[in-house]
Amino acid sequence: MNYIELLRDTARKAGNCACLGIDPNFGALPEGLDVRQFFLELFEAMDKAGIKVAAIKPNIGYFSKLDRPLEGDFSGSKALADIVKALPARPFILDAKRGDIATSSANYAFEAFRCWGADCVTVSPYMGNDSISPFASAIGDGAADKGFYILNRTSNPGGKDLQNQVMQDGRPVYMHVADLIAKWNKEYSSGIGAVVGATNLTEFEQLSDFYADKSVPLLIPGVGSQGGSAPDVIGIMKKTGYPLELCRINSSSALTHPWAKRKEAAPADWKDVCIDAIRKFTEECSL
Repeated sequence: MNYIELLRDTARKAGNCACLGIDPNFGALPEGLDVRQFFLELFEAMDKAGIKVAAIKPNIGYFSKLDRPLEGDFSGSKALADIVKALPARPFILDAKRGDIATSSANYAFEAFRCWGADCVTVSPYMGNDSISPFASAIGDGAADKGFYILNRTSNPGGKDLQNQVMQDGRPVYMHVADLIAKWNKEYSSGIGAVVGATNLTEFEQLSDFYADKSVPLLIPGVGSQGGSAPDVIGIMKKTGYPLELCRINSSSALTHPWAKRKEAAPADWKDVCIDAIRKFTEECSL
């Protein structure tokens, strides 16, 4: 099973294209629970409620910040490892946004696919093919079921600082990157996808239309706390003819601690609150 087949299979089994992001707000955790306990209990509650998502995306930075390597403390990495072992869904997308010269990228690919056992990892295209080809080589080297998503048009406000700059041919940089992603997808592996944010719908529609007939997987952040809307995204993809089973729409803190945005403490019934939010999200992301 290659990555495209994995996406189709997991979307069909879940009945949606929802991705649960794990970006923990440590100040918003319920009293008495550490991050490991919180997510293990949340996964158990999801299982009891019969809720399925089509991917889970932990951001490695939230966990590595807890490590103190010079003191022999790897509590953050150990917590992430326990959470990864308990993940209730695939694909497991490691949000690490790696990208460097070729030799370094090869190490980052090994870190994601071998050390963490990720199905997929996020990658920066800024250093061009030197950054990309080692991840593609890793997929070809006995890891045919793996994939990676290249940052294309991100959901953060600052993304426009580089991604929306206009090139000499009149196109924005993000469209040039889209051309490269489609080329690398065809040349190297169908497991190469694009990160396209949900916070600018005009740009999203342009990219959804571009990728619609190219079998390029999309990872779509920005739904929830960043202001993006899953129904809007789904509507655009249906309009452009993009295959929903190949996309993963991500939401993180709006699902795992929605009380944080209101600057409230975690309620006693925090599991019910999270389950309600996740259930609604999966319904919005129905195929």
